Amino acid sequence: MRIIGLIDFSDTRWSPYRGRVRFLSRFHVDGFILSIIVVAVLASIFPASGAGATALEWATKIAIAFLFLLYGARLHPREALEGLRHWRLHSVVFAATFMLFPLIGLALRILVPSVLTEELYTGVLYLCLVPSTVQSSIAFTSIARGNVAGAIVSASMSNLLGVFVTPLLVILLMNTTGEAHVDASSIVDIVVQLLIPFLLGQLIRPRVAGFLQKYAEPTKLVDRGSILLVVYAAFSAGMVEHAWDGLSAWNVVALVAVCCLILAVVMTATAYAGKALGFSLPDRIVILFCGSKKSLATGLPMAAVLFAGQPIGLIVLPLMIFHQIQLIVCAALAQRYAKRTDPDLEVATAA
Repeated sequence: MRIIGLIDFSDTRWSPYRGRVRFLSRFHVDGFILSIIVVAVLASIFPASGAGATALEWATKIAIAFLFLLYGARLHPREALEGLRHWRLHSVVFAATFMLFPLIGLALRILVPSVLTEELYTGVLYLCLVPSTVQSSIAFTSIARGNVAGAIVSASMSNLLGVFVTPLLVILLMNTTGEAHVDASSIVDIVVQLLIPFLLGQLIRPRVAGFLQKYAEPTKLVDRGSILLVVYAAFSAGMVEHAWDGLSAWNVVALVAVCCLILAVVMTATAYAGKALGFSLPDRIVILFCGSKKSLATGLPMAAVLFAGQPIGLIVLPLMIFHQIQLIVCAALAQRYAKRTDPDLEVATAA
Protein backbone atom coordinates (compact mmCIF):
# COMPACT_ATOMS: atom_id res chain seq x y z
CA MET A 1 0.00 0.00 0.00
CA ARG A 2 1.38 3.38 -0.94
CA ILE A 3 0.07 6.46 0.81
CA ILE A 4 0.82 9.92 -0.58
CA GLY A 5 -0.51 12.56 1.77
CA LEU A 6 -3.88 11.10 2.73
CA ILE A 7 -4.62 9.17 -0.52
CA ASP A 8 -3.93 5.49 -1.19
CA PHE A 9 -2.60 5.47 -4.76
CA SER A 10 -2.56 1.67 -4.88
CA ASP A 11 -6.34 1.90 -5.36
CA THR A 12 -7.25 1.35 -9.04
CA ARG A 13 -9.41 4.47 -8.99
CA TRP A 14 -6.24 6.57 -8.79
CA SER A 15 -4.33 4.73 -11.55
CA PRO A 16 -4.45 7.73 -13.97
CA TYR A 17 -2.50 9.75 -11.40
CA ARG A 18 0.26 7.25 -10.56
CA GLY A 19 2.58 8.65 -13.21
CA ARG A 20 2.34 12.12 -11.68
CA VAL A 21 3.00 10.69 -8.22
CA ARG A 22 6.13 8.90 -9.50
CA PHE A 23 7.24 12.18 -11.12
CA LEU A 24 6.86 14.03 -7.80
CA SER A 25 8.63 11.24 -5.89
CA ARG A 26 11.57 11.43 -8.29
CA PHE A 27 12.13 15.02 -7.17
CA HIS A 28 11.58 14.16 -3.48
CA VAL A 29 8.37 16.20 -3.24
CA ASP A 30 6.70 15.06 -0.03
CA GLY A 31 3.05 14.09 -0.53
CA PHE A 32 2.13 15.26 2.95
CA ILE A 33 3.55 18.70 2.19
CA LEU A 34 1.40 18.77 -0.95
CA SER A 35 -1.63 17.94 1.19
CA ILE A 36 -0.76 20.80 3.52
CA ILE A 37 -0.43 23.21 0.59
CA VAL A 38 -3.81 22.13 -0.79
CA VAL A 39 -5.47 22.58 2.62
CA ALA A 40 -3.82 25.99 3.05
CA VAL A 41 -5.15 27.10 -0.34
CA LEU A 42 -8.64 25.80 0.47
CA ALA A 43 -8.59 27.64 3.82
CA SER A 44 -7.55 30.83 2.02
CA ILE A 45 -10.47 30.50 -0.42
CA PHE A 46 -13.06 29.16 2.04
CA PRO A 47 -12.10 30.48 5.50
CA ALA A 48 -14.25 29.53 8.48
CA SER A 49 -15.95 32.37 10.30
CA GLY A 50 -18.59 32.89 12.96
CA ALA A 51 -20.04 29.68 14.41
CA GLY A 52 -17.98 27.64 11.94
CA ALA A 53 -14.77 29.17 13.28
CA THR A 54 -15.81 28.39 16.86
CA ALA A 55 -16.57 24.77 15.96
CA LEU A 56 -13.25 24.54 14.10
CA GLU A 57 -11.40 25.88 17.15
CA TRP A 58 -12.86 23.20 19.41
CA ALA A 59 -12.29 20.47 16.84
CA THR A 60 -8.66 21.55 16.56
CA LYS A 61 -8.17 21.45 20.34
CA ILE A 62 -9.62 17.93 20.53
CA ALA A 63 -7.53 16.77 17.57
CA ILE A 64 -4.32 18.12 19.12
CA ALA A 65 -5.02 16.41 22.44
CA PHE A 66 -5.73 13.12 20.66
CA LEU A 67 -2.57 13.53 18.57
CA PHE A 68 -0.37 13.81 21.67
CA LEU A 69 -2.24 10.92 23.26
CA LEU A 70 -1.13 8.83 20.27
CA TYR A 71 2.44 10.15 20.57
CA GLY A 72 2.55 9.03 24.19
CA ALA A 73 1.01 5.64 23.45
CA ARG A 74 3.52 4.89 20.68
CA LEU A 75 6.73 5.75 22.54
CA HIS A 76 8.08 2.84 24.57
CA PRO A 77 9.69 4.02 27.85
CA ARG A 78 12.47 1.50 27.20
CA GLU A 79 13.67 3.66 24.29
CA ALA A 80 14.42 6.52 26.65
CA LEU A 81 16.30 4.22 29.04
CA GLU A 82 18.32 2.70 26.21
CA GLY A 83 19.37 6.19 25.20
CA LEU A 84 21.48 6.43 28.34
CA ARG A 85 23.86 3.81 26.93
CA HIS A 86 24.99 6.11 24.13
CA TRP A 87 24.57 9.41 25.93
CA ARG A 88 27.40 11.19 24.05
CA LEU A 89 25.69 10.68 20.69
CA HIS A 90 22.28 11.78 21.91
CA SER A 91 23.72 14.74 23.84
CA VAL A 92 25.20 16.14 20.63
CA VAL A 93 21.88 15.72 18.80
CA PHE A 94 19.97 17.41 21.64
CA ALA A 95 22.52 20.23 21.79
CA ALA A 96 22.04 20.88 18.07
CA THR A 97 18.25 20.77 18.37
CA PHE A 98 17.70 22.75 21.56
CA MET A 99 20.85 24.93 21.81
CA LEU A 100 22.43 25.55 18.39
CA PHE A 101 19.14 26.13 16.58
CA PRO A 102 17.81 28.61 19.20
CA LEU A 103 21.10 30.54 19.17
CA ILE A 104 20.89 30.81 15.38
CA GLY A 105 17.28 31.95 15.68
CA LEU A 106 18.22 34.70 18.13
CA ALA A 107 21.16 35.79 15.95
CA LEU A 108 18.87 36.19 12.93
CA ARG A 109 17.13 39.07 14.74
CA ILE A 110 19.58 41.34 12.91
CA LEU A 111 17.71 40.60 9.66
CA VAL A 112 14.66 42.53 10.92
CA PRO A 113 13.33 44.62 9.23
CA SER A 114 15.71 44.75 6.25
CA VAL A 115 15.22 41.09 5.21
CA LEU A 116 12.47 39.64 7.42
CA THR A 117 9.34 41.26 8.78
CA GLU A 118 8.69 41.04 12.52
CA GLU A 119 5.95 38.45 11.91
CA LEU A 120 8.13 36.21 9.74
CA TYR A 121 11.02 36.47 12.19
CA THR A 122 8.65 35.23 14.89
CA GLY A 123 8.03 32.17 12.74
CA VAL A 124 11.75 31.67 12.08
CA LEU A 125 12.51 31.83 15.80
CA TYR A 126 9.71 29.37 16.55
CA LEU A 127 11.06 27.04 13.86
CA CYS A 128 14.37 26.98 15.73
CA LEU A 129 12.69 25.86 18.96
CA VAL A 130 10.72 22.77 17.89
CA PRO A 131 12.09 19.20 18.27
CA SER A 132 13.58 16.97 15.59
CA THR A 133 11.55 14.76 13.27
CA VAL A 134 11.20 11.03 13.91
CA GLN A 135 10.21 9.21 10.72
CA SER A 136 12.36 11.10 8.20
CA SER A 137 15.41 11.21 10.51
CA ILE A 138 15.31 7.43 10.86
CA ALA A 139 14.52 6.85 7.19
CA PHE A 140 17.39 8.99 5.90
CA THR A 141 19.81 7.47 8.42
CA SER A 142 18.81 4.03 7.16
CA ILE A 143 19.24 5.03 3.50
CA ALA A 144 22.68 6.47 4.32
CA ARG A 145 23.63 3.21 6.11
CA GLY A 146 24.14 4.94 9.43
CA ASN A 147 23.43 3.90 13.01
CA VAL A 148 19.68 3.26 12.70
CA ALA A 149 19.28 2.19 16.34
CA GLY A 150 20.94 5.43 17.46
CA ALA A 151 18.67 7.44 15.15
CA ILE A 152 15.55 5.78 16.57
CA VAL A 153 16.54 6.64 20.14
CA SER A 154 17.76 10.18 19.36
CA ALA A 155 14.74 11.15 17.28
CA SER A 156 12.24 9.61 19.71
CA MET A 157 13.86 11.20 22.76
CA SER A 158 14.04 14.56 20.96
CA ASN A 159 10.27 14.49 20.49
CA LEU A 160 9.75 13.33 24.06
CA LEU A 161 11.89 16.17 25.43
CA GLY A 162 10.32 18.59 22.97
CA VAL A 163 6.93 18.26 24.65
CA PHE A 164 8.54 19.86 27.72
CA VAL A 165 11.49 21.85 26.34
CA THR A 166 9.86 23.62 23.38
CA PRO A 167 7.16 25.36 25.47
CA LEU A 168 9.84 26.43 27.97
CA LEU A 169 12.04 27.83 25.19
CA VAL A 170 9.08 29.68 23.70
CA ILE A 171 8.26 31.22 27.08
CA LEU A 172 11.88 32.18 27.77
CA LEU A 173 13.02 33.35 24.34
CA MET A 174 9.93 34.55 22.50
CA ASN A 175 8.43 36.43 25.43
CA THR A 176 11.70 38.21 26.18
CA THR A 177 12.22 39.25 22.55
CA GLY A 178 8.71 40.66 22.39
CA GLU A 179 7.86 38.69 19.25
CA ALA A 180 5.12 36.59 20.85
CA HIS A 181 3.32 36.41 24.13
CA VAL A 182 2.73 33.23 26.11
CA ASP A 183 0.73 33.95 29.26
CA ALA A 184 -0.59 31.87 32.15
CA SER A 185 -3.61 30.66 30.17
CA SER A 186 -1.26 29.38 27.46
CA ILE A 187 0.69 27.42 30.07
CA VAL A 188 -2.56 25.82 31.24
CA ASP A 189 -3.36 24.94 27.61
CA ILE A 190 0.08 23.34 27.25
CA VAL A 191 -0.57 21.14 30.28
CA VAL A 192 -4.14 20.24 29.29
CA GLN A 193 -3.68 19.75 25.54
CA LEU A 194 -0.09 18.46 25.36
CA LEU A 195 1.36 17.10 28.60
CA ILE A 196 -1.68 15.37 30.12
CA PRO A 197 -2.64 13.57 26.87
CA PHE A 198 0.99 12.56 26.34
CA LEU A 199 1.33 11.15 29.87
CA LEU A 200 -2.06 9.47 29.56
CA GLY A 201 -0.83 7.86 26.36
CA GLN A 202 2.16 6.49 28.26
CA LEU A 203 -0.18 5.04 30.90
CA ILE A 204 -2.49 3.29 28.44
CA ARG A 205 0.36 2.13 26.18
CA PRO A 206 0.44 -1.46 27.51
CA ARG A 207 -3.23 -1.88 26.54
CA VAL A 208 -3.22 -0.14 23.14
CA ALA A 209 0.30 -0.74 21.78
CA GLY A 210 -0.73 -3.90 19.94
CA PHE A 211 -3.73 -2.19 18.37
CA LEU A 212 -1.64 0.79 17.23
CA GLN A 213 0.97 -1.52 15.73
CA LYS A 214 -1.65 -3.62 13.95
CA TYR A 215 -3.44 -0.59 12.52
CA ALA A 216 -0.40 1.61 11.92
CA GLU A 217 -1.58 3.00 8.56
CA PRO A 218 -5.07 4.10 9.74
CA THR A 219 -3.61 5.76 12.84
CA LYS A 220 -1.08 7.52 10.61
CA LEU A 221 -4.02 8.98 8.70
CA VAL A 222 -5.46 10.20 12.01
CA ASP A 223 -2.09 11.84 12.75
CA ARG A 224 -1.96 13.61 9.43
CA GLY A 225 -5.63 14.48 9.44
CA SER A 226 -5.17 16.22 12.80
CA ILE A 227 -2.24 18.22 11.47
CA LEU A 228 -4.15 19.20 8.33
CA LEU A 229 -6.97 20.41 10.57
CA VAL A 230 -4.48 22.62 12.43
CA VAL A 231 -3.22 24.01 9.11
CA TYR A 232 -6.75 24.76 7.92
CA ALA A 233 -7.56 26.54 11.18
CA ALA A 234 -4.33 28.58 11.06
CA PHE A 235 -4.70 29.74 7.47
CA SER A 236 -8.43 30.29 7.84
CA ALA A 237 -7.85 32.57 10.83
CA GLY A 238 -5.11 34.33 8.89
CA MET A 239 -7.54 35.15 6.08
CA VAL A 240 -10.27 36.36 8.43
CA GLU A 241 -7.80 38.57 10.33
CA HIS A 242 -6.03 39.75 7.12
CA ALA A 243 -2.68 38.41 8.36
CA TRP A 244 -1.47 37.83 4.79
CA ASP A 245 -2.13 41.33 3.47
CA GLY A 246 1.43 42.53 4.02
CA LEU A 247 3.18 39.42 2.63
CA SER A 248 4.98 40.10 -0.67
CA ALA A 249 6.86 37.89 -3.14
CA TRP A 250 10.11 39.36 -1.79
CA ASN A 251 9.14 38.28 1.74
CA VAL A 252 8.66 34.69 0.56
CA VAL A 253 11.96 34.64 -1.38
CA ALA A 254 13.80 36.09 1.62
CA LEU A 255 12.19 33.52 3.92
CA VAL A 256 13.25 30.62 1.67
CA ALA A 257 16.81 31.99 1.59
CA VAL A 258 16.90 32.30 5.39
CA CYS A 259 15.62 28.73 5.81
CA CYS A 260 18.34 27.49 3.44
CA LEU A 261 20.93 29.44 5.43
CA ILE A 262 19.78 27.94 8.74
CA LEU A 263 19.91 24.41 7.35
CA ALA A 264 23.35 24.96 5.80
CA VAL A 265 24.81 26.34 9.05
CA VAL A 266 23.37 23.54 11.20
CA MET A 267 24.37 20.74 8.82
CA THR A 268 27.89 22.13 8.55
CA ALA A 269 28.18 22.49 12.33
CA THR A 270 26.84 18.99 13.06
CA ALA A 271 29.08 17.41 10.40
CA TYR A 272 32.21 19.03 11.83
CA ALA A 273 31.17 18.42 15.45
CA GLY A 274 30.65 14.70 14.86
CA LYS A 275 34.08 14.39 13.29
CA ALA A 276 35.85 16.57 15.87
CA LEU A 277 34.36 14.58 18.76
CA GLY A 278 35.63 11.30 17.33
CA PHE A 279 32.34 9.62 16.43
CA SER A 280 32.26 6.77 13.93
CA LEU A 281 30.79 7.50 10.50
CA PRO A 282 27.47 5.73 11.25
CA ASP A 283 27.11 7.89 14.38
CA ARG A 284 28.10 11.05 12.49
CA ILE A 285 25.28 10.32 10.06
CA VAL A 286 22.85 10.20 13.00
CA ILE A 287 24.13 13.55 14.28
CA LEU A 288 23.85 15.09 10.82
CA PHE A 289 20.32 13.92 10.04
CA CYS A 290 18.73 13.97 13.51
CA GLY A 291 20.44 17.17 14.62
CA SER A 292 19.47 19.23 11.56
CA LYS A 293 15.77 18.34 11.33
CA LYS A 294 12.69 20.13 12.62
CA SER A 295 9.36 18.38 13.09
CA LEU A 296 6.34 19.68 11.23
CA ALA A 297 4.14 17.03 12.84
CA THR A 298 4.98 18.25 16.35
CA GLY A 299 5.59 21.93 15.61
CA LEU A 300 2.23 22.72 13.98
CA PRO A 301 -0.06 21.46 16.77
CA MET A 302 2.25 22.95 19.41
CA ALA A 303 1.98 26.36 17.74
CA ALA A 304 -1.82 26.15 17.85
CA VAL A 305 -1.61 25.66 21.62
CA LEU A 306 1.30 27.97 22.44
CA PHE A 307 -0.08 30.90 20.45
CA ALA A 308 -3.78 30.34 21.12
CA GLY A 309 -5.79 33.44 20.30
CA GLN A 310 -3.09 34.78 17.98
CA PRO A 311 -2.90 34.43 14.17
CA ILE A 312 -0.40 31.59 13.63
CA GLY A 313 -0.42 31.41 9.83
CA LEU A 314 2.77 33.44 9.49
CA ILE A 315 4.29 31.78 12.56
CA VAL A 316 4.11 28.27 11.04
CA LEU A 317 4.96 29.31 7.46
CA PRO A 318 8.78 29.21 8.02
CA LEU A 319 8.49 25.73 9.57
CA MET A 320 6.50 24.47 6.58
CA ILE A 321 9.07 25.85 4.13
CA PHE A 322 12.05 24.59 6.16
CA HIS A 323 10.52 21.12 6.36
CA GLN A 324 10.33 20.74 2.59
CA ILE A 325 13.86 22.10 2.10
CA GLN A 326 15.29 19.67 4.67
CA LEU A 327 13.58 16.73 2.95
CA ILE A 328 15.05 17.61 -0.44
CA VAL A 329 18.57 18.27 0.88
CA CYS A 330 18.68 15.26 3.21
CA ALA A 331 17.34 12.93 0.52
CA ALA A 332 20.20 13.95 -1.76
CA LEU A 333 22.79 13.61 1.03
CA ALA A 334 21.45 10.22 2.13
CA GLN A 335 21.76 8.89 -1.42
CA ARG A 336 25.30 10.23 -1.61
CA TYR A 337 26.29 8.51 1.65
CA ALA A 338 24.64 5.27 0.49
CA LYS A 339 26.86 5.11 -2.60
CA ARG A 340 30.09 5.28 -0.58
CA THR A 341 32.19 2.14 -0.25
CA ASP A 342 33.76 3.03 3.12
CA PRO A 343 33.76 -0.20 5.22
CA ASP A 344 32.73 1.85 8.25
CA LEU A 345 29.35 2.35 6.63
CA GLU A 346 28.68 -1.36 6.70
CA VAL A 347 28.44 -1.29 10.47
CA ALA A 348 25.20 0.11 11.86
CA THR A 349 26.16 -0.10 15.49
CA ALA A 350 23.55 -0.41 18.19
CA ALA A 351 23.18 2.59 20.45
